[in-house]
Amino acid sequence: MSTGDWSCPVAKYSSDTITMSHGAGGRLSAQLFDEVFAKNYPSPELMAKGDSAVLDWTAKDRLAVCTDAFVVQPLLFPGGDIGKLSVYGTVNDLAVQGAEPVALTTAWILEEGFPIAELAKLANSVGQAAAECSIRVVAGDTKVVERGRAHGCYIATTGIGRLGPSVNLSPQAIRSGDCVLISGPIGDHGMAIMSQRSGLQFDPPLLSDSAPLHRMTLELVAKVPGLRCMRDPTRGGIAASLNELAAACGLCFEIQEASVPVRPQVHSACELLGLDPWIVANEGKLLAIVPPDEVELALEILRSHSIGSLGAKIGTVHNLYKGLVIARTLYGTHRIVPMPAGELLPRIC
Repeated sequence: MSTGDWSCPVAKYSSDTITMSHGAGGRLSAQLFDEVFAKNYPSPELMAKGDSAVLDWTAKDRLAVCTDAFVVQPLLFPGGDIGKLSVYGTVNDLAVQGAEPVALTTAWILEEGFPIAELAKLANSVGQAAAECSIRVVAGDTKVVERGRAHGCYIATTGIGRLGPSVNLSPQAIRSGDCVLISGPIGDHGMAIMSQRSGLQFDPPLLSDSAPLHRMTLELVAKVPGLRCMRDPTRGGIAASLNELAAACGLCFEIQEASVPVRPQVHSACELLGLDPWIVANEGKLLAIVPPDEVELALEILRSHSIGSLGAKIGTVHNLYKGLVIARTLYGTHRIVPMPAGELLPRIC
């Protein structure tokens, strides 16, 4: 079995040039942010390191703003395509901030020779996904690069959302004793794409979980008063997101391995490819941190949505081993879950 040239080299912790691992959402991505971007434009909003930034707009209104880029290969994959992914991914960055998505801009980077008929199909996917999310595409741009420079097309987006005056979700709000919830099985998106690249087939088919989270997150914000924080664990999977939260709040996240839902097909694909599903990207899953007395309410809300029907409590927060993520294994032992240094699945989103 061959995976072609889709594997990343072993990540180095320091490098004078950009490597594929710098775009993986793990340790080298964080290092690049701290040593390059944050030093040159360290706005308070950027330094908060959220999935979107919150801006005071008027005395009553606040805006959430996010930006993203999508370079997934292949452009069409089981369960979605780059067009839908660009909308859902942007919507989800706003949603986990507690914002209602309002508007979207798109920039298309097209390769010379890319068929216009294929572009039209992807643009139609963007339009359909935007309509599904009740978000307007209000501006855009198009650039063309030389043949062989863009693998067909890339899409860059900016999202704008409306944020209620009392919504203040932040890792700093997390307290010892809080509980960690997830909205469903992990690893679907990354393994759907990697399985296609590797020629693996599963019955039932393995599909990306690419989906918008905003309706579910807005209900959580409205009905769970103690909601602390939310994240969508994309690049680097739940391992990266949990480590980011632990570092930000200075507490320990203890996760029960047996409670983390993983589809049998994903488990099998990860075993075949030598991957840990905890580091595999998701594009339609939600991590939520809530107080213990609101766990059942939050789970009821998650499970009332089709994309959250398999939601589960997977762990707790405490003040032992501060800043670390600990997994309690199936054998009752513990292991440290490190921040991924790189990612074995480049071009996944």
